[in-house]
Amino acid sequence: MVNKILVVDDEPTIRELAQLILQDEGYHVITAENGVEALQKVRDEMPDLVLLDMVMPGMSGPDVCRILKAEAKVNFIPIVMFTVLGRDTDMKLAKESGCDDYFLKPFTPEDLVAEVKKHLERVRHRKL
Repeated sequence: MVNKILVVDDEPTIRELAQLILQDEGYHVITAENGVEALQKVRDEMPDLVLLDMVMPGMSGPDVCRILKAEAKVNFIPIVMFTVLGRDTDMKLAKESGCDDYFLKPFTPEDLVAEVKKHLERVRHRKL
């Protein structure tokens, strides 16, 4: 079974880069460019993992994360915040929103793939 990953970022170049890297690794990748679209795609597509930008216009990543983690139908899906903001306060805000991890941009293809594999492995163990 091919894992489905939702990449959410308001920057088209970041979204497309992550999509290309992950598709090259054999993942099925869907994308969203804002928080409202992300909520809808999670509910409709039920991805195995969400890579969620922290800072987006309108609804922020932490806002999206809090909403998803409060919904019983989807709250088990791992959410990894990814952002250029690496300050302790930003990491604290991400963790308080309920995300499963925090990943810094810019990223290398190897780092992105390793991060995705790490979280998909955790989900796989939980399902067993």
